[in-house]
Amino acid sequence: LQRQAAQQARDAYHRLQASFETLQAALAAAKVARDRLLDERQERSSRADELAAATATIAEALPSKQAALEAKLKERQAVQETLLELRQQQAAIDIEIREHTSRRAEAERVADGLRDSLQEAQLERERLAAENEHLGQQLAQTGFDMESAQRSLAEDASEAGAITQADCEEALTALEGRINRLGAINLAAIDEYKTESERKEYLDSQIQDLEAALATLQDAIRRIDRDTRQRFKDTFERVNGHLRTLFPKVFGGGHAELRLAGDDWLDTGVTLVAHPPGKRNANIQQLSGGEKAMAAVALIFAIFQLNPSPVCLLDEVDAPLDDANVERFSNLIREMSKDVQFVIITHNKQTIEMADYLLGVTMQEAGVSRLVSVDVDKAARMAAAG
Repeated sequence: LQRQAAQQARDAYHRLQASFETLQAALAAAKVARDRLLDERQERSSRADELAAATATIAEALPSKQAALEAKLKERQAVQETLLELRQQQAAIDIEIREHTSRRAEAERVADGLRDSLQEAQLERERLAAENEHLGQQLAQTGFDMESAQRSLAEDASEAGAITQADCEEALTALEGRINRLGAINLAAIDEYKTESERKEYLDSQIQDLEAALATLQDAIRRIDRDTRQRFKDTFERVNGHLRTLFPKVFGGGHAELRLAGDDWLDTGVTLVAHPPGKRNANIQQLSGGEKAMAAVALIFAIFQLNPSPVCLLDEVDAPLDDANVERFSNLIREMSKDVQFVIITHNKQTIEMADYLLGVTMQEAGVSRLVSVDVDKAARMAAAG
């Protein structure tokens, strides 16, 4: 009996020794897991601080950029209004200048005619004076004086081709009539023309300055349009590339892409073309509700991958999906959760099964709600240990 008791004691000792070693190993593993979790917590805290700082920097810079853009747009509108007003003033001045120029040209034409007539009259006067002097010399050679020669002439005597007094009076009357038809001459027209010319030169310089400013603004607008067009093109192509990659993962095949509705990158619309495996739909409206939801998820995640945020909230996205699509949706979330933390609101059991942490609201007592938080990994370890 003592031998049997000793053997039982040794067996019990060995069992206790084995249990002790097992507990020590479990304790060591728990310490390692705790250290790993603490390190991960520290890394995530540092990452959260960095992301918060970056978000604050971007948020501070955004209002100033928006304000600068609005100020430039207002300045452009003011310059355009000023330019329009100056162009209207210039048009009015041009009309006045054309009227004054026309009146001046008419006056100069009349003055030129008068100057020509005066010059002709002066030439004729000089010719007549020379002829009179010559005739006087001839008359002196004959021995007669002018008065006796005039008395000896008949009353109707005239020289062929000579200008009579009646002709001179008729020409003088016609010339006076032409002068009277000109009306009153504006002697201040030259000074007014000079003043208007100086004003026109000033306005021309102002217009040149405005046109230079307008050209600068238009050049800036062209640069902005060119940069915007290039950025939109790059973003469109990147989103299209992500969509072509994500859509087959979400649907287990098929293909999808974004297409432009027009040729201008700035004004055109964007169309989503999605063809799940085994379907030849003409447009996305022919897809079922679940297929539309999955196509929307693929498009949203394709855009999301351009500049992913640290947290993504999804609300009942899996509601219209069947079990197969929920499984594909869950696989996509698991893959993307390596870089992004997802917060999913759902009632689907398959989606709940993939979660690392569960948050829910329970009502153990009537009218009293309580928040319940479950660490799935920790609960699984506790269940395995128990």
